[in-house]
Amino acid sequence: MKVAIAGAGLIGHTIAHMLRETGDYEVAAFDRDPKALEKIAADGIRVERVDSADAAALRGALSGYDALVNALPYYLAVNVASAAKGAGVHYFDLTEDVRATHAIRTLAEGADHVFMPQCGLAPGFIGIAAHALASRFTEIRDVKMRVGALPQFPTNALKYNLTWSVDGLINEYCQPCEAIRDSRTQWVQPLEGLEHFSLDGVEYEAFNTSGGLGTLCETLAGRVESLDYKSVRYPGHRNLMQFLLEDLRLATDRDTLKSIMRRSVPATEQDVVLIFMTVTGMRDGQLVQEVFTRKIFAKTVCGVPMSAIQITTAGAMCAVLDMFREKKLPQKGFVRQEQVSLDQFLANRFGQVYEGATLDARAFAQAAAV
Repeated sequence: MKVAIAGAGLIGHTIAHMLRETGDYEVAAFDRDPKALEKIAADGIRVERVDSADAAALRGALSGYDALVNALPYYLAVNVASAAKGAGVHYFDLTEDVRATHAIRTLAEGADHVFMPQCGLAPGFIGIAAHALASRFTEIRDVKMRVGALPQFPTNALKYNLTWSVDGLINEYCQPCEAIRDSRTQWVQPLEGLEHFSLDGVEYEAFNTSGGLGTLCETLAGRVESLDYKSVRYPGHRNLMQFLLEDLRLATDRDTLKSIMRRSVPATEQDVVLIFMTVTGMRDGQLVQEVFTRKIFAKTVCGVPMSAIQITTAGAMCAVLDMFREKKLPQKGFVRQEQVSLDQFLANRFGQVYEGATLDARAFAQAAAV
């Protein structure tokens, strides 16, 4: 399968490396930044300088490819998806932006190729897992989804390090959030709904952020009384972000906030991804609750040291692309994350990173032989 990856940043590079290691994918990376392309080219991956903001140029560059994986910032998603449609290739992305997803869904109407956005961790894997748990109940009361990408060793006042896109982080802190309350879908405000919990002796806080639910509100509408998604951070983070975004009014000056965070908040590869989800409802006439948790730490995957957010985001994207290649997913039109089988995802050679597996060439060869 011939795959183009738009975006040569950290996640795009990781996806390219993981796919290439299987031997089942011919991969190329597109970007306008020559320095980013140099890093990927040094890994033996084909690169091409393409400005993905130029839909015509991207459409032309996609000639001969089977699929496009979009690993660019959320605000380029619709433009890149439009280029994929024009080129007649399958489209996958990682966007958390609700409006972009709605626009891509419109593009997918009547298409002969797949359009599958939101293929990362949250949205992405969290929706697959939540839907699988919810399907085990005859009556669903509450679905609570909590996800955090956190530094293992927080040292600053925010108790946070940059582990992924600053653009995506700020966007999810500023945009309205979908939820279901009292069996009705509604919008709630980001940074609100603050709650505290502990897991394995560590204290956390969680609050509303945008986009993590993906299309789950629509999928479970009429079947669930309460459904929400919140980002997990260490205690105190939310109050400081509220000060920056609301009191200092940086929500209306995102460029300044991005500049401050890039200059002042260091990145780290020593991180942990926390997934904590509960589903409560009726089964066989009894009120029961199921809990799904994962803690995924930075480690070496496919022979390369990777952060936890690299592992979970790139691993999820590669897993659904692999399942599509194996014809375990629909082959045209708009595809929701909830259409992915959790069991098949976790059994996939890439999805196994969510079970703590360390992937290598031998593991890929064994998986391909099964």
